[in-house]
Amino acid sequence: MTSNNELATFAGGCFWCMVEPYDERPGIKEIVSGYTGGRTENPTYEEVCSNATGHVEAVQITFDPEVMPYERIVETFWQQIDPTDKGGQFNDRGESYQTVIFYHNEEQRLIAEESKHKLEASGKFQEPIVTKVLPAKTFYRAEENHQDYYKKQSFHYRLYKKGSGRADFIKKNWEPKIDKAKLKEQLSPIQYKVTQENGTERPFQNEYWDNTKDGIYVDIISGEVLFTSKEQFDAGCGWPSFSKPVDNYQVTEKSDTTLGMRRTEVRSKASDSHLGHVFDDGPKDKGGLRYCMNSAAMRFIPKDKMSDEGYEKYLHLVN
Repeated sequence: MTSNNELATFAGGCFWCMVEPYDERPGIKEIVSGYTGGRTENPTYEEVCSNATGHVEAVQITFDPEVMPYERIVETFWQQIDPTDKGGQFNDRGESYQTVIFYHNEEQRLIAEESKHKLEASGKFQEPIVTKVLPAKTFYRAEENHQDYYKKQSFHYRLYKKGSGRADFIKKNWEPKIDKAKLKEQLSPIQYKVTQENGTERPFQNEYWDNTKDGIYVDIISGEVLFTSKEQFDAGCGWPSFSKPVDNYQVTEKSDTTLGMRRTEVRSKASDSHLGHVFDDGPKDKGGLRYCMNSAAMRFIPKDKMSDEGYEKYLHLVN
């Protein structure tokens, strides 16, 4: 681990389900599945699952806090779990599946505690938040077959996540609930058509197709940062195009067979808004992808206005 990197350790139930939400995101260097918090040394999977060791299944994340702030990592953690379940997580029962945020320094402790208090105060859940915030202890790497399980056994992983109840809980409690009547009042007709009705703007007749200013593009509804001017390029198509999003976790991709074509739709995770489509004809030196977006789904914030609007932590992305 370099001097710039830090560790973050979380227990969120079965560790199979705690890798994918962080994997391949900017600033995330490594994710290791393992065991921690207990009384025994070098425990095995079977020993931990017996609930006789005091250990919990956990993931330990190596990250660059200048790129991926710890606050954001904690936010993602909450969105994977049922923080009111004191007996385990979903179909997995027992102390080895309890939820814990293990802090590695005082700053992490304060951030974790504040985040927990905010969740409690939000009233999102009627039951008490029982996730513990504890000092980090020795972390033991799990067996190799448990590392990157969602990639190695992707079919079984999807079945398990659905069958355990986790996927449905996340969808019900953590995915956005949109009041379309209110949005219709807030958005312009073209913004509503694009984001809520999967519409498409006219090429070369939209706000940002030829924008050359430095800054960031945020979700028109949620304000979540989606793209930066640094990754924008002129694709000649008449819509703003980007080589990649700021954070893959903040967008979702879905198969789209409308208009007699096979395309990949891109949506905002925070607001479930239609953004555009992604194609594989982008610049090869930037990964080969072209995120072709609708200007109406986004708001551009110039670099010199980012601090005023609360986006100062993203300035390094456009410097």
